Amino acid sequence: MKTNNFEEKIESLEKVVNDLEKGDMSLDESLIKFEEGMKLSKECNKMLEDAEKKIAILLEKDGELEEKDFDNE
Repeated sequence: MKTNNFEEKIESLEKVVNDLEKGDMSLDESLIKFEEGMKLSKECNKMLEDAEKKIAILLEKDGELEEKDFDNE
């Protein structure tokens, strides 16, 4: 299933995890599911990293807007 947004990818990842937790697949099937889950996990992580890079805080300074990078600390 080709998914394009974060929420769909997370739902797919949750389904993979649930399928693996059932424990009723063969080793080969489990390995394929695990690989699918790892791919989805990496895609979700990249989407989160990209979103974090785009976040900027606009601060008003002397009547002008100043863009400042997001700092999550």
